[in-house]
Amino acid sequence: MSKICQITGKKVMSGNNVSHSNRKTKRTFSPNLQLKRFYVPEMDEWITLKVSAAGIRLINKKGIYAALLDADKNGHLYKS
Repeated sequence: MSKICQITGKKVMSGNNVSHSNRKTKRTFSPNLQLKRFYVPEMDEWITLKVSAAGIRLINKKGIYAALLDADKNGHLYKS
């Protein structure tokens, strides 16, 4: 599985390490991903998602079912 949040769509970004002498070397910024199980009462089942910390906060705010519908509509949710 790749480093992409299934709820928000956050993925790896690239940038530079900048030293004290201002030399720049390439680096990556990874999202804070967690493998987490959620219970969806509307479907009466447990699902496992790879979500970022921001995705977990979004699920707490909206609810798991609404977050899944939005992620599917935006194309972030993929079946594993």
